[in-house]
Amino acid sequence: MGILGALSTAVSGLSAQSFALENISGNIANSSTIGFKRVDTSFVDLIPDAPAKHELAGSVSAYSQLTNTLQGTLSTTGVNTNMALSGEGFFAVAANTGSAQAPAFKGASLYTRRGDFASDAQGYLVNGAGNYLVGTTYDPATGAVVGGTNAPIQLSSAAIPAKVTGEIDYSGNLPSTPKPSNYDGTPASALLKPADFGTDPSPPPMPPATGTGTGKVVGSDKATFLAESVSGGQVSVYNSAGTATTVQLRWAKTANASGSTEDTWQLFYGANPDATGTDTAWQNINASVTFDNTGKMTSSATVPINGLTANGLSIGNVTLKLGAGGLTQYGDSTGEVTSSIDQNGYTSGTLSKISVGSDGSISGSYSNGQTAKIAQVAVAHFANDDGLKRETGGAYSATSESGNPSIGLNGTKLTGGSVEQSNTDISDEFSKMIVTQQAYSANTKVMSTAQQMLQDVINIIR
Repeated sequence: MGILGALSTAVSGLSAQSFALENISGNIANSSTIGFKRVDTSFVDLIPDAPAKHELAGSVSAYSQLTNTLQGTLSTTGVNTNMALSGEGFFAVAANTGSAQAPAFKGASLYTRRGDFASDAQGYLVNGAGNYLVGTTYDPATGAVVGGTNAPIQLSSAAIPAKVTGEIDYSGNLPSTPKPSNYDGTPASALLKPADFGTDPSPPPMPPATGTGTGKVVGSDKATFLAESVSGGQVSVYNSAGTATTVQLRWAKTANASGSTEDTWQLFYGANPDATGTDTAWQNINASVTFDNTGKMTSSATVPINGLTANGLSIGNVTLKLGAGGLTQYGDSTGEVTSSIDQNGYTSGTLSKISVGSDGSISGSYSNGQTAKIAQVAVAHFANDDGLKRETGGAYSATSESGNPSIGLNGTKLTGGSVEQSNTDISDEFSKMIVTQQAYSANTKVMSTAQQMLQDVINIIR
């Protein structure tokens, strides 16, 4: 085609370099846009069909080349609900087709790397582009799913209700030779003596000395009881209204190992440690705790305490779990009990802090010291990330080229309190802009040269 072909090729070159400059311009303009993925330009030569000896260099066409799999720099923001992905994948988000006061969500999900999410007035997590984070919302009190899975996450600021104490976990070591305050070095002085009490402090099957064998220590006998037992620690427990009281515990050894008899202990709790007269001060849990000669507990590790009442506060039925962390009976020179005590009750609490875990879980910390999982972020993965279609606001939609999303971490980690910056490198874009400018200018030179050559041809016939 000669000169006309050169003109046509130069025009394609101008068009291609203009396309590249537009992408460069967009990359630079969005260099500070959170989660932005730059768009590079790929050039493809267009060769006309011709014999080998007459092949031409051909013209050019430009295409966008996405960089969705290239990680941007993570930047700390200090905002707990901000999130950044380390690895491949996208946040699933939904566009609001309603208003900010009454959001409505329709149509297919969108996907984004923009993680500057913040809670709006309704508790939805919305990023700076106005897209709503999708995942699973949980009831912090029950752990039940709220609103279904893969739906816009809506965090509740409601207080979690109080929980009555239903279990007490007790672990530690009981000294093989306890040393209560009346211990004088003899084996007998380390034991509780039922005969010293007006009401037998030990439950059946131990035979009562005097009294009825109810397992109670009345107020008039509490000084004797304290002198023949050792402290087992204390724990705060809660009733159904969330009212707390402190329960004191004391251990009393009632039998040393002899023949077929194992080392035997009784555990008492303070029903009313300040009681006087015939009022109950300490109550036995009505279960013997036994150990073999190696110090291993041989009795049941689960003991029901029916109708626990302490300091006038009724708690109800409680399960005492002994040995969850290892209840043993080893020698201890102090003769004292070492213990670790925990329970599962608490008072009501209001939401005070939100945090995001590396597994995409969103947890709430409450004023009562409790922590509960309140949501799970949905992370979408595609077979071909660069096959996604770009949408406004740093979002993408699935296409046949990208394939359908699969939801899960798949090795990706989340970082709370951070966002992913644009993966645009300004210096690299400037370098590409210089090359693009030179190529564009060179194509204009080709056009001006071809024009001059055509003018020369025209001048031949003048």
